[in-house]
Amino acid sequence: MMKRIQTVPGILAAGLLAGCAAVGPDFEPPEADLPETWSQPPAAELSHEAPALGTWWTMFEDPVLDELVETAVRNNNTLEIAGLRVLEAQAQLGVATGLKYPQVQVAAGEATYISPPDTSAVTSNYWQFAHGATASWEIDFWGRFQRGIESADAAYLASVAAYDQARVLLTAAVVDLYTIIRVTEQQLQIAKDNVAIQQRSYDIAEVLYRNGADSELDMQQASTLLLSTQATIPGLEVALVQARNALSTLLGEPPGAVGERLAAGSGLPVLPRDIAVGIPADMLRRRPDVRQAEYLAMAQNALVGLAQADLYPSFSLTGSIGVSSTTLGDSDFGDLFSSDALTWSVGPSFVWPFLNYGRIKNNVRVQDARLQQALVNYRETVLQAAREAEDAMTSFIGTRRQLDILEQTVASAVRSNDLATLRYSEGFSDYERVLNAQQALFNQQQRFITVQGDIVRDVISLYKALGGGWETREGRPWIDPETLRTMQERTDWGELIPADNDNGRE
Repeated sequence: MMKRIQTVPGILAAGLLAGCAAVGPDFEPPEADLPETWSQPPAAELSHEAPALGTWWTMFEDPVLDELVETAVRNNNTLEIAGLRVLEAQAQLGVATGLKYPQVQVAAGEATYISPPDTSAVTSNYWQFAHGATASWEIDFWGRFQRGIESADAAYLASVAAYDQARVLLTAAVVDLYTIIRVTEQQLQIAKDNVAIQQRSYDIAEVLYRNGADSELDMQQASTLLLSTQATIPGLEVALVQARNALSTLLGEPPGAVGERLAAGSGLPVLPRDIAVGIPADMLRRRPDVRQAEYLAMAQNALVGLAQADLYPSFSLTGSIGVSSTTLGDSDFGDLFSSDALTWSVGPSFVWPFLNYGRIKNNVRVQDARLQQALVNYRETVLQAAREAEDAMTSFIGTRRQLDILEQTVASAVRSNDLATLRYSEGFSDYERVLNAQQALFNQQQRFITVQGDIVRDVISLYKALGGGWETREGRPWIDPETLRTMQERTDWGELIPADNDNGRE
């Protein structure tokens, strides 16, 4: 018997010294079939130089836009939630790391007054006192806790990537809404300018009709065109207010608060002639959602090993030490602190749920199926990233060519309107030519400004597809300083929130 008692601690010590080899698969980064070149044929508008993605919106050289992006990054609520999830993941990693050490560390004490039954040998009531400490350490023999740490660490990195993705989406949304606002402002101004032109034509047609020099038909046609153009204004005004409200929300401000900032500038963002897109293999790997998909697969891979560890027995070492005393006989509370009151125990134990193998094995299968889903999701994320970038480039090239044509169309529509008005005033053509020319002018001007906005939005989509905008988080806090103070006053966050609230780790 003595020989066996010596063997069990020896096995435990050997397992501990061996480093507790972790069961389950080691993670192998998934392969992604990334092209070396874009599928689009070479175009003068696109450069394969590495783009400055960190602050890509500064290419527009618009100080108002720069301030809006900065304000959104500082105040946006959705981004702050993503930052809080990073802190949550850090705390979860701390929980997983703590399981490497004795899992049970308890100090306890009691003072119990006992009234024994009359049938017992004890004939009087008495007090029982006890105080002690217990510790239990499940040794990570199969790497269960190691896998848990691996999973929590990968989940933490995935939360950082999710935060980066939130920054990418936020900056793109701010620039996109800003573009929509500027386009709508231009469309509204075009509508008002055309109302003025059409109002003058209507006034002329009405005077001619009143003087009997023209038919009522010309006057009514002029009125129809004028009213039709006027009817576009309320819709544009509504769209403008809604876009401003949406932008205010992104900035973490109440509706309408963005008006003063927008008043400091005007006009659409101006694009440089060449747009840098880099090499797909380099650009797509840096996308936060691609990194997040890989980290999630890494976290799930560790969970497979954690589930497999349940197939094997767990070994623990438990010990306790304390003092105990009663008021029976000559004893009293003071005897609790004498050497005779000392009690202790120590010994190994194991638990092996071998009768639950069906449940445990099926849980391993569940985790493995989830791992395969995560790996497939990674491949799908890479494919979608490549598609988004290719689509944005295709749209950009086509829209730019369309814009060049529309620029000539607008010039032609302006000239046609001038000629039609002149010929009508001189009596060489009927009023229908004027109406057609004015209608065409309004439509082409609106179309031109819309396509101008579309080409800017194509660039926004392109840089969002390339994952631009997350690098600016370096050295910035995960959360707003005011939120940080509130949380630190409510809870001791210790070193999880550094004094400078820096989020520098990737």
